[in-house]
Amino acid sequence: MDGERMEFALQKTLSAAEVKRIRKKLKLKQKELAELMNVSVKTVAHWEGNGGSAKGTAAVMLDILRERSWLVEEMTIPERAFPLRISYMYEERLCTIIDVDDREQRVKIKNFTTDPVFCAFGRNGQPSYKEYEEFLESRCFPRSRDKMKIILNELNLPFYNPFLIVQKTEGRMAEDNFWLKIER
Repeated sequence: MDGERMEFALQKTLSAAEVKRIRKKLKLKQKELAELMNVSVKTVAHWEGNGGSAKGTAAVMLDILRERSWLVEEMTIPERAFPLRISYMYEERLCTIIDVDDREQRVKIKNFTTDPVFCAFGRNGQPSYKEYEEFLESRCFPRSRDKMKIILNELNLPFYNPFLIVQKTEGRMAEDNFWLKIER
C-alpha cells in the first residue's frame, strides 16, 4: 500500500438536476443550502441552473450529505429553548450550545462534536442546573485564589459570581483555547 494513491468512492461532479434532488432530499431551501455549504445563494442557483453543475469540494460534500442526510440535523443549531444561550467554543469551533432558564433552574444542551474532550459537560448529555453552575465556575479563577478581591476589582465586580465573571472574561483560561459566547 505504500506509495499507492488512496481512492474514494465519491462523485466529483454533480449535474444541476442531481444538486437540486439532493437539496430537496435534505429539505433545504437554496438559502439554507448556501449557508450550510458556506457559499452564496447565487452559487447554489448556478449549480441548479440550466447547464450548471457542482464540482470539486462542493460536489464531494453534497455527495456525502446525499448518503448521510442525518448530518444536516446533527449540524443544525436548534431554536433557543430558554432565555439564556451560551455557546461553548474551542477557538472558532462551536462545540456545545447550552440553553439555560435560571428561574426554573433548567438546562438543555446540544453537542456538535462526539469527542467528550470538546463537549462542555463531557459525556453527560443532560446536565443538571447544579452541574451547569459547576461548569461556569470551572471557567473562572478559583474562589480561593490569593488576592481575589484585586481581580474582582479589576473586573468591576463587587463579589465572586461565576456567571458575572464569565460574562467579563468569556470564560477564557490561560491553559486552553475554550471560551464562552453568551446571548440573552
